[in-house]
Amino acid sequence: MIEKRDILPIPYLKKAVFTGSYEGLRFRFAMLKREAPLEEGEEKGKEMQVLEVTAWEGPYGFDATPQEKKQSMETEFSEKGIQEGVDWLNRLWESEPKRWKAARTNW
Repeated sequence: MIEKRDILPIPYLKKAVFTGSYEGLRFRFAMLKREAPLEEGEEKGKEMQVLEVTAWEGPYGFDATPQEKKQSMETEFSEKGIQEGVDWLNRLWESEPKRWKAARTNW
């Protein structure tokens, strides 16, 4: 299983993207900037940071994998968000372990 300690912390994710894999399940943690919802009286929303977690079948990297073969989720950009991303990845892997294990040998 993927554990939170396997993922680099928030200070790293502020500056770079983190990628990894677990038995055929490839994943990516990246900070994205989104416009925050407008509050009453505002003309332009403030910018906020979110954590995007993306998963796809190996063996190829993020850029070499077609977008339609990727699954993503967004959560808050925090240590709690990292844990939510890890939990989501583990649920994906547990739901189809044969699929992910087969992806290890799809060269």
